Formats: sequence, structure tokens, C-alpha cells
Amino acid sequence: MPLDDDRQEELVLPTPRPAPARSPARPVERPAGEPALPTGRELTLSDFNPPEVSAGERLIRLAYRFGVPGHTLASPFKKPLRPRLLATVESPLPGDRVAGMALRAGHFLVNGVKAPLAQVDCSPVAKLTPPFERTVHGFTWLRDLSTSGTVGQCAPTAQRVLAQWVEANPSARGGPRGIKGGAWKVENAGLRLLGWLVHAPLLLSADKGQRNAFLDTVSETARWLDRHVARADDRQGEVTGWCAIVAAGLLLPDGQPRRLYGEAGLVRALGELVGDDGGVLSRSPLAQMEAIAALVDLNACYAAVRRDPPRALGTMLGLLVPPLLALTHADGTLGNWQGAGAVSAKRIEALVRASGVRARPLRDARQWGYQRVAVSGTGRGTGHKAVLQVDTSPPPLARHARSGCASTLAFEFSHGDYRLVTNCGGAGLAGGQVPMRIEQGLRATAAHSTLVLGDANSTAVLINGKLGTGVGTVEVDRRTIELERGGGATRIEASHDGYASRFGLVHRRILILRDDASELRGEDLLVPSGRGGKRGKVPYAIRFHLGPQVAVKLADNGRSASLALPDGSFWQFLTGAEKLEVEESLWVDGEGRAHPVEQLVIQGLVSRGGGNFGWLLKRMG
Repeated sequence: MPLDDDRQEELVLPTPRPAPARSPARPVERPAGEPALPTGRELTLSDFNPPEVSAGERLIRLAYRFGVPGHTLASPFKKPLRPRLLATVESPLPGDRVAGMALRAGHFLVNGVKAPLAQVDCSPVAKLTPPFERTVHGFTWLRDLSTSGTVGQCAPTAQRVLAQWVEANPSARGGPRGIKGGAWKVENAGLRLLGWLVHAPLLLSADKGQRNAFLDTVSETARWLDRHVARADDRQGEVTGWCAIVAAGLLLPDGQPRRLYGEAGLVRALGELVGDDGGVLSRSPLAQMEAIAALVDLNACYAAVRRDPPRALGTMLGLLVPPLLALTHADGTLGNWQGAGAVSAKRIEALVRASGVRARPLRDARQWGYQRVAVSGTGRGTGHKAVLQVDTSPPPLARHARSGCASTLAFEFSHGDYRLVTNCGGAGLAGGQVPMRIEQGLRATAAHSTLVLGDANSTAVLINGKLGTGVGTVEVDRRTIELERGGGATRIEASHDGYASRFGLVHRRILILRDDASELRGEDLLVPSGRGGKRGKVPYAIRFHLGPQVAVKLADNGRSASLALPDGSFWQFLTGAEKLEVEESLWVDGEGRAHPVEQLVIQGLVSRGGGNFGWLLKRMG
């Protein structure tokens, strides 16, 4: 509902004005001793060393690493024991009951897409989309199936799908030799082995021959991972492989050498995967969740054999949870960052509960690269808490990136149960209802709520989830301020150099959120990066992708828009720019489903001498 013209005129920000020509970019002020974030992001944990063991155990670990069989080291004068499981694992992490019920009805349900079990190609070289490949070859569906009923109800389905997979992968029983493809990626093999061990009761057939064949396959897969874990595509996949190796060392006979070998490798890989503040170096919330889930399952394996895990694993879980919570909104759902969709609050809550970690969201995750401001507002509606999330970091390096996005200086803003401004998200879930052909578009700068210059990405978006050159340095300053009209606010100022080499301009963004959650004020500045002034103009666009439940109406003056929420509250967006437009957009939820939404766009031409654009998002009444 638009406001009357008089009221709007009171709130309109100053019209944009060009910055002085030949004005070099000045650095954003930082607290004393606070460095700018470098491109490399090599902020890994330096004190994550292998667990302390005795001299004899170190010798066993070294011998196993060089290929001495585990049974030779554990029981040198006895015959090798047949594979069997030493304990039954009870993981505290539930799956998706709906997906489990679909399996029992004869369908895979992956990111909203149903596929009949009989029609899915399980061969190692099958051309599956990434979500289906992970589900089929990583056996991640076992968790969902186990949540949908009792062992007796679910076991027939699990054993049928297992038989179908083994028939399509005969090399699994004798160890794959020269086989390539999705089935034998280290991450998928690690997920598969860990899932087999954790959910073994679903797969152990009453028929002795089939049961022995399954256990032989488990043993061969563990031996294959021993030899190939270091060849994972990235650290995330390597960590998954090491978790499976340790689990096999705990649950299979003569497993002490494998466990010692696996624990050392796992702790080292975790130290290279995670930054000082607990965020994975891919900066992906989905990868953060996967790392937590793998450690939760591994801890359940330790509990099954009544053995304490290494202290470093508990420390790591304690580090991983707060950064994940930093990207949750007021309703508990996940922000759409680095390929993630809006994962439900229920799923996040279940993961955190299963981890056993009680922690508050990390407010200032400078190494991981996200800022979070949470304030309590007043007014109508439920849950008057407002949350602002800002990406204040260079994108991840190519070797770390997973569905890497050019999202530097983008933000999301929610109030109560509703998102007002969001990002498109969902690139990491492409291959289900989100088509793979738009995956790169979802990773582009234009798919995020930030400024785009020259219709170009601030960092180059490449294939296979990787990123190229672009943002090298981000400077950020966060502080609490007192407002002239009374009350307090949190002010975040950040800048990036992603457009400096192409257009000679540095993007600086200032965001100010009042403590009463009634107003989010912003300013986007383009400042010349060199001493020499440049002529000409460059097209720019500042995009604000709106939440799925926001109804937007553009005002007659073309400079403001009213935003209505289902709880009856109204917000007004105002800008000092010459023109504000409404365009179509999309938003991806946590199940990988795309929803049509709208976006507000401020666009035009800006001088290479620079410019600034103010805007305001204000709660009315």
C-alpha cells in the first residue's frame, strides 16, 4: 500500500551525485591491528595435529600407512577374521521422512524430483545430475529410509536398492580396478561406506549368503578408501573419506591399525578444511552441514563400541556449529549463500541437536566472511526479531569452491518469519527441480542483492562450481553507533576491488540497521581506484531480490515501493536514484524448489569518476 506523497517526500534520500574526479579509493577504517582479508583465505587451524598415541601405536599406524594388512598388525599369528560388524550404530541425526516414504513406494525423491527406482541407472559411469549422483552412489537415502518406519518395514526396500546397485557395480565386491565415474569418487565412496556401517541393520539380509556378500563389499570398499582417500576432489570429500575409514576401523574386526591411520588423516584433513572461526573454506553452508553430519555419524560409531573419540573431533564440532547458526534468519531457516537454498529451521535444529553443541550464532565471522546483525523490533506480527546477513569476504579459492558464487557485499534481511531481501540461491541444489542449465546464472553477482557493474560478475564464474579472478581484497568495518534522532544502530561498511581492473571503480557499501528493527539504511558508492581519471560511463544495477511472501507495489513517483507481508505489516523502500523498477526473479528453498519472486532494481549509467546511491527500507506504522 503506497504512502501519500507528503509522507514519501519526508523519507526520500538525497539524489545520487558523482564522486569527485581523480579521487583515489580510500581504505575503509578498521580497528587497530585488524588486517584486510586477503585473496588466499589460508586461515586454517594450525594446531590440529594427529591424536596423541603411544610409540607402539605410532609404529602400527605407520606400518598400516605403508600397506601392511590390518590383521597382520592386529593379530599376526592368527588367520584373518571374516568381515562382521562389531556393534550396531544408532545415529541421532534423522533423515527426511517424506523422501523415505517415497522410497518405500518405489521412487527416489531428490530435491523435489521423483525417479522410479527401476529406471535409475546405478552404473559407475551413469550420467546423473550431482544431487542424484550423491543420492544413488553415496547411499544418502538410507538415512531418509530409516526415518520412515521400523527396520522390518524399511529393510526390504533397502536390500532391493542395494542389490540393484551391486548388480550395476560388480567391481564393488572385488575392489574396483580402473573404474571411473561417480560411483568411485572418494566422497561418494566415503558416504556410501559410512551409510552402510551406520544403517547396517537395514542391509543385513536374513539370507546368510547375501549377508556375507554385503559384508565382503563393505570390507573391499574400506580397503579401496585406504588407498585412494588422498585423491579426493577437495578437502570436503577427503574428510568424508577419512570419516568412513575411521568408522570401518571401529566396526570391523582387526580394525585398530585402520582406526589409528584414519584418525590421524581425519584430524589433519579437518585442520585443512576449516578456518580459524570454524567456517569451511568453501564458505558453503551446505558443506558446513555435511561436515557436521559426518562427524555426528562418526561419533555415533565411537559410542557404539563404547570408545571415546579423539578430543580434536569434539573441538571441531564445537567450532563448526556457531558459524552455521550465523547464517540462520529470525525464523531459523538458512540464508541463500554460496549455492545453498533456504534449508528449513527444522532440519537445522535437528542437526544442531544431534551434534550435542549448544552455542549462539557467531556474530562476526571475519575469516568465514559473513557478518550477522540480530536486533529485536517492535510492532505487529509474530517474532519481531530482525536479522541482517552480509557477505564481507572474497569468494573462496577455486580449489575450495563448491558452487562458488560471486556474492561479495550482497546481503539478506528478514523480519520475524519473513524475508524481505534475499538472494536467489540454490546453485548447489541444481539438478533437481532447478535445471542444471541455470546453475551458473544462480552463482552470478546479479543473482544476489548487491551492485552489478557493467553487467559483469565481481568475480568470474567458471564451470564445475569454480571461480576465477575478481575480488582480491575486502575491507570491512563494523561498529555500534548512536543516531541523531535517538536510539542506536549497527553500522557495517565494506568495500571490494572486484571491478577495479575492468572499470577502475571500487564498490563500497554502507548498511545501518536500527536497534529497534524499524529501518535499514544503505548506501552504495563507486569510488575511482586509480589516480588517473577515466572518461565515459558504465551501466550499473543494484538489485534487491525480495522474499517469496513479499507483495510489492511500485509508487507513482517511480522512486519508492511498498512491501506488504502476510502478517499485515508494511515496509517502504525508497531511493534517491532517478528510477526504481520491479523485475522478475526466483528464489530456491531448502528442498531445491524454485519459486517465482520479484526484485527491486535501481539501474542506469554511472560516470567512471564514481557515484553514490542511497536507499532506505523502513517499517511503516
